Amino acid sequence: MAIKPKYIKQLGKVLLEQYPESFNTDFETNKDSVTALTTVESKGVRNRIAGYVTQKKSQAAASA
Repeated sequence: MAIKPKYIKQLGKVLLEQYPESFNTDFETNKDSVTALTTVESKGVRNRIAGYVTQKKSQAAASA
């Protein structure tokens, strides 16, 4: 499933740049990290950001 909204991608990229050690390839762990590092109140938006970050970390691990 494609992540379409621009704000999801922008916030995900900022989080990965500022806190790369806080995220890994596990979605559940990334959900907790997004909750701790942001003020996102919507569960759906939090999950989309966590999913985007998980996808990027998985892609980076596969190419490394």
